[in-house]
Amino acid sequence: MSTRREFLKSAALLGVAGAAVPDAMAQTVKTPQTVYQIAPKSAQLAKGSIHLAVSDRAYWLDVTQRIARPVLENLSQRKLRQVMPVEAENPADRSKYTHLEAFGRLMAGIAPWLTAQGLDDSETRLQKNIVKLAQASLDAATDPKSPDFMNFTMGGQPLVDAAFLAQGILRAPLALWEPLDPIVQAQIVAALKSSRAIKTPTGNNWVMFAAMVEIALHRMGELTIKERLEDCVHRMLGWYKGDGAYGDGEAFHWDYYNSFVIHPMLLDTLALLKEKDASFAPIYKTELARARRYAEILERLISPDGTFPSLGRSTTYRFGALQSLAQIALMEHLPDRISPAQARCAMTVVIRRMTEARGTFDADGWLQIGFCGHQPSLGETYISTGSLYLCAAGLLPMGLPPANDFWNGPATRWTAQRLWSGEDAARDHAITE
Repeated sequence: MSTRREFLKSAALLGVAGAAVPDAMAQTVKTPQTVYQIAPKSAQLAKGSIHLAVSDRAYWLDVTQRIARPVLENLSQRKLRQVMPVEAENPADRSKYTHLEAFGRLMAGIAPWLTAQGLDDSETRLQKNIVKLAQASLDAATDPKSPDFMNFTMGGQPLVDAAFLAQGILRAPLALWEPLDPIVQAQIVAALKSSRAIKTPTGNNWVMFAAMVEIALHRMGELTIKERLEDCVHRMLGWYKGDGAYGDGEAFHWDYYNSFVIHPMLLDTLALLKEKDASFAPIYKTELARARRYAEILERLISPDGTFPSLGRSTTYRFGALQSLAQIALMEHLPDRISPAQARCAMTVVIRRMTEARGTFDADGWLQIGFCGHQPSLGETYISTGSLYLCAAGLLPMGLPPANDFWNGPATRWTAQRLWSGEDAARDHAITE
């Protein structure tokens, strides 16, 4: 019996998910607090697997596995390049970058779960298995003799995904750094350092990729380059536009790069930078307030039926657009007007809608280009199969233990559900810092 099927069998004991799925797949049952939708027995989660009624956490765990296993199982065996499809406008070009994209972005998203505590025996076994695959994958991706040795230097794109890989390691050092063989650690350091061959960015959110690599090298005991760390952080901070939003460079864009990159990497970089240089401590405090506000905005953008606007570029990162909300929930710093259970319910509905949409995965379980299903026309020239794995960044709360209020709190209406049902609620307001 496959690991996935074993998981679904045990998950059936955990209860009914407090979230919605597309109407075409489900019947609706209304309760005083929220809307539950239960998939019929005929609905398919994946090839050969029957959709069972599961708890929200069990569902998120299943999504985590569905996204992670094709990448990690193949990379750990050093055959990712051989097996992974490359869907792109120009596959020959994007095949130079797509494998590091898939691995780095996946690790940035699932890393907190790899060291989550308080799990039951079944989830602990799954976690240990994925940790083992991730550690072997780190070796395969950074060993120059490996057929899956990844491109950290050629073109500009590798700087982006070296940063996501570095972010993943920083989010779970007890699984992805401390236990590694010194030879593998040295390989990772060499790979991250080699990305310095890519010119220091100056004009957009890419400054955070340079900074993220440098702060990871600092955590690994290496000397850093001020131009690529402190100077890049200050440049990003200088583009703040107000009310929790940064420009992508001098200009403000209506997209989700504040969530894909800017707030998450600022928070993770500043958390270590303030220990390196105490002058960054008040800056971290200010950025946390801004990130909390942006998380609040994201929650308010989730409609009563679990959709959110498709705005700007890179919408094929799907629920990775919710990374800032996911990160603030993981940090247990949600704004007062958003309860942890409320955030869980809102995010679960979005994740269900996007994950269960026809065409999200191909027949072999790889992600396909799209926002809700398979929509190749949404893929910009830089989008390929590997790019899509940034959706994993929406799964950060998996790092919270099952007993945490995020998972354990009763199903709760989110802001749009309350307001559109006529319920009285606190008014929204901007922040000024």
